[in-house]
Order: sequence, then C-alpha cells, then structure tokens
Amino acid sequence: MAYPERLLTDDETIVVQFRPHWRMLLIPVLWIVAGIVAVWLVYRVPPDDGTIDLITSGVVFIAIIPAAVIPLVAWWFTGYILTSERLITRDGILSRSGIEIPLENINNVMFSQTLFERVLKSGDLLVESAGESGQSRFSDIPNPEEFQSLLYKTRELRTGGTTGKSPAAPIGSPDVDSMDKLERLTQLHRDGIISDEEFADKRQQFLDEL
Repeated sequence: MAYPERLLTDDETIVVQFRPHWRMLLIPVLWIVAGIVAVWLVYRVPPDDGTIDLITSGVVFIAIIPAAVIPLVAWWFTGYILTSERLITRDGILSRSGIEIPLENINNVMFSQTLFERVLKSGDLLVESAGESGQSRFSDIPNPEEFQSLLYKTRELRTGGTTGKSPAAPIGSPDVDSMDKLERLTQLHRDGIISDEEFADKRQQFLDEL
C-alpha cells in the first residue's frame, strides 16, 4: 500500500517504495492450491456423504486461514519506503508497527543472499545506524544489491557525501542542486505531468549520473 504523502515533511519526497519480494507468496499460494485440490477430492471420491464432505471442506477452509490468508494479507500491508530523508518500514494488519531511520544516521548497509535468493533476486538488508535502533534488518528485499546502491546514493545526496550528521551544504552547491532536481522531478510525476514510466526512467538516469 502506498505511503501517505501527508506523513512526509514539506521538502521530503518518496524515492522508491515496494512490498517484500513475491517469493513470500509461494507457500501461501501452494496452501491454497492444496486446499482446493483437497476439497475437490472430497467431493469426487466415494462414498458421497454430504455431511462428511461439508465438514471436511470446513476443516480445510479453517486450516487455510492461518496458513495462507493471513500471510497474504500481512505481505500486502508490509511496505518499505525510501524517501529523500528517511528509510521507513511499515507492517501489521490490525496493529501497525514500523521503523524510521534518518538517512544521515545510517553508517553501513550490508546485504545477504542464499543461493536460492540469488536466483530469485531477493535478500535481506542489515542497516547499521547511530542512535537507539543500532541494527535493523529488512527482510525479503527485491534486488537487494540495487537497493543498497540506491540507498547509498540517496544518503549521499542528503548528507553531502559524508556519514553521520553534517552541516547543510550551501545553496547552489552540486548536492543541493541534485536534490532540487530530484524533488522537481517527483513533483512533476505527482502532478501527473509525466507518466510512471517516464518518471522511473528519468529518475534512474539521474541516479546513474551521480
């Protein structure tokens, strides 16, 4: 689900936002398929007893709720958001929780992938930051290596190429100009002047030139 723009600061823009990798849907979908097959077999295999068939179908349906439905809904309500100022995660269905890390507090970003995750282009990110959060793990990130690079580039724009808190760059410096260009591009997309595809292409070109 999209991050509400009303929660952004005046000059803050969303660089990218996404849900966990689609591989998190594999097991829930398999459970749903298995449930459908089980119900089909119940009604196809004799003896044909309506009461037993109905009870068996109910048991299968109840089993699918925690095994498939809840994980699917949890995936839908989990989001990772990178803005021009913060790295944010939001999760939870009824009760919500999240982490917000100011970009200037990020000291190091590491990613890890198993062989299976490399094939599917997913992995975990471990973000080390100053303050109370210390280390934060972001699980099942799509293309974690690319996101790590994007996170570093966005942090450099925010901090002027230094880690930790630093004085703001003077107006007219390359870092401020770059951030202004990114914000103007985001505003054009938000106003509907450029399409989603044009926005993605121009933003990637802009980041590649940094």
